[in-house]
Amino acid sequence: MKQAIYSSRTADKFVVRLPDGMRERIADVARNHHRSMNSEIIARLEQSMLQESALGDDVNVRLDSPELSLHEKELLQRFRQLSRRQQNALVSLIAHDTELAASENS
Repeated sequence: MKQAIYSSRTADKFVVRLPDGMRERIADVARNHHRSMNSEIIARLEQSMLQESALGDDVNVRLDSPELSLHEKELLQRFRQLSRRQQNALVSLIAHDTELAASENS
């Protein structure tokens, strides 16, 4: 089976209206990651979608699991009390902080 070759000419295109200032923020972040704005946006969307699907997969972890520490149990219990939107925001915040720490250490 042949793998499709990516081409910007054949790729799906989608126009996005950005709030004031966001284009500049994306440009700054993309520059810091040595990527194009398009690549930065794609990477962020992929990361967000992976996080969201991971949230759905991990819902079956039981609070009484012996594999979890007391802190993990408390975090999981509190996390499950959040709305899906709040869960996604928290995971994104943690991922962003992890990225920042990694870039500061390199």
